[in-house]
Amino acid sequence: MSLFLQTLVLRGILSSQQERAVESFSDVEEFHMKKILTQYGVCALAVALMVPLAQAQAQPAGVQAAFGKDAGTLSDKFTALARVMSGKYDWKPGQGVRSVGDVFNLIVVENGVLAGVLSGTPNTGAKPAPITDPEKLQEALKASYVNLQKAITGLSDNDLQAPVKLFGRDMTKQGALMLILEDQHEHLGQSIAYARSNGVVPPWSK
Repeated sequence: MSLFLQTLVLRGILSSQQERAVESFSDVEEFHMKKILTQYGVCALAVALMVPLAQAQAQPAGVQAAFGKDAGTLSDKFTALARVMSGKYDWKPGQGVRSVGDVFNLIVVENGVLAGVLSGTPNTGAKPAPITDPEKLQEALKASYVNLQKAITGLSDNDLQAPVKLFGRDMTKQGALMLILEDQHEHLGQSIAYARSNGVVPPWSK
C-alpha cells in the first residue's frame, strides 16, 4: 500500500475514533447533566415540601393560648405570694384599702366570675365567704386558675367575639378576658408591694 493510501486509512481510523470519543464524551456529559438536574429537582421538591411545614410551625398558637399562658403565670405568682405571705393576710397599708388576704380572695372571685362568663354559665350564687386558711387559699387560687384556663382554651375564634355582659358592661368575651387579666396584673403589682413592705421577697425574684 502506498504511503498516500496508508495516510488516508490512518486518517479515517483516527477520525472514527475521534467521533466515537466525542460521542462517548457527549453521552457522559449528558448523563452527568441529567444527574445534576435530577439532584436539583429532588432538592427543589424537598424544599417545596418543607416550606409549608415550616410555615405551619411558625404560625402563632392563637389568642386563646396566649391568654391561657398569661393566666398560668398569674396563678404561679399569686399562689407563691399567698404562700410566703402566710401569717400576714390581715396586713394592709392603711384604712380603706384591701388587706393582703382581701386581694387574694378577690382574685379567686374574679376568676370564678370570668370563667362563668366565658363558658356561658355565669355564677349567680351568693359571694363565697373569704378564705383565711393559707393552705386552703393557695389551693383555691390554683383551682380558680385551672377552671379559668379550661374556659379560655375551650373558646373558638368566633367565641372570642361573642357579646357578653360583665359587671353591668357590654363587651365581647375577648374584651372581658383583657379587662380581668389586666386588672389582675395590677393586683399582682399591689401584692408584690405589700410583700416588699413586709420585708418579704417574691419567690421568683430570689
